[in-house]
Amino acid sequence: MTNLYQFQTADHIISGADSLKNIGDYLHLLDRELHRALIVTQPTMKRLGFVEQVKNDLAKHGIESDINIDVLPEPTLQNIEDVFESIKHQQYDLLIGLGGGSVLDAVKILSVLATNKQSLKDILGTDLVKKPGIPTLLIPSTSGTGSEVTPNAIVTIPDEELKIGVVSKHLLPNLVFLDPILTLSLPRPITAATGMDAFTHSLESFISNKANLISDMVALESIRLISASIVEAYQNGSSIEAREKMLLGSMYGGMALTSAGTAAVHALAYPLGGKFKIPHGVANSMLLPHVMKFNMEAIEERLSLVAEPMEIDTRELTVREAAEKVVEKIVEWTNLLEIPQNLKEYGVTEEDVSSLAVSASKVTRLLNNNPKELSLEDMETIYRKLLV
Repeated sequence: MTNLYQFQTADHIISGADSLKNIGDYLHLLDRELHRALIVTQPTMKRLGFVEQVKNDLAKHGIESDINIDVLPEPTLQNIEDVFESIKHQQYDLLIGLGGGSVLDAVKILSVLATNKQSLKDILGTDLVKKPGIPTLLIPSTSGTGSEVTPNAIVTIPDEELKIGVVSKHLLPNLVFLDPILTLSLPRPITAATGMDAFTHSLESFISNKANLISDMVALESIRLISASIVEAYQNGSSIEAREKMLLGSMYGGMALTSAGTAAVHALAYPLGGKFKIPHGVANSMLLPHVMKFNMEAIEERLSLVAEPMEIDTRELTVREAAEKVVEKIVEWTNLLEIPQNLKEYGVTEEDVSSLAVSASKVTRLLNNNPKELSLEDMETIYRKLLV
């Protein structure tokens, strides 16, 4: 555990069922005059009436608003650049992201592109954004990325068949609303994939080389909340209690990764999304047990500490046995949640393994967080375990 660490998150967080109904009452927290906003969202959010709800509440407070639904799932660099081209000549005081992680990430990037004379390519990487962006208000509709509380945004680069992060303090949101009502209509596959993504954020942060006392606190609470609710949210999507625990667990996971960082699971997942369009949460779920088994020698004590918040009975178990039970529980979840565990279902073949490993090896920002070094051969072995 590192002795030098930092913690940063969104400026203001409003949480609770139906909190979105009072969005206008909290805009004073932004401490600036607001005249015009852009709502970046998804067609589903429009269909369910949430966009109109936000738009009407803004109007009551004298704020005009436009709507954009052009951000793609797992957006590419070109997609975000195209959206920016369509809005850059407008004068917005506020950017609102209402949707899943892709929408939230895109809004954070659009915010800084609007105020910096930098292209998206210029800011790919860490701490490359020069100035703060337009204020952002983020409203997650899934319980997965935790993007609403992180300084990170992920972009797909098709030419490199990889996903790359933009990481900057200037991407931290100004105002966040966590309303579980928005997540009640999530389909089962999305509930499962995004939920396991959030769990992966927390578990990887807890075993990361940069884990610290602050990240441990929020990571363990995230693990506790998600462990108590992910199966219930999947099987009974109308449960407000389960949905709220998942939403808070996802947020805490975002806080944990902001401080400690994810590791090899995410590094190996990025090429699967970049080349084969495997949803990020699904890729993480596939890889998680195999990477934890690979790491076992280096993390068994840390992993054993996760057993209790996962509601695993560790009485009469050794440290190693408790750690192994954690991995077994993860496998059990993926079966219950019906998450695919075979890369062949997405068109991956043995011939792809080598190039996938090479691509993953370039994600050094995350691989450096992993408690055990991975060679190209190690990465290939892990990918092959999913070609069953």
